[in-house]
Amino acid sequence: MVATGNMQIEANNLKVIKDQLGYESLLNKKFSQYSQMCTDGQLKNLCNEACQIHKENFNSLKTYLDSHQ
Repeated sequence: MVATGNMQIEANNLKVIKDQLGYESLLNKKFSQYSQMCTDGQLKNLCNEACQIHKENFNSLKTYLDSHQ
């Protein structure tokens, strides 16, 4: 368990968060690559938006995790 004061994250929840961080990072990288490959402007923008969303998700999870250390 990760614990600080009364805040705790159980080991199984910590694994889920760790896995999700990996997924968000991977999706961010993939959408960034897809965006670079796109020639259609709308599709490129859609990939860039998805890339940004997954970056924000990663940062939110990381902030949550850091607040429990």
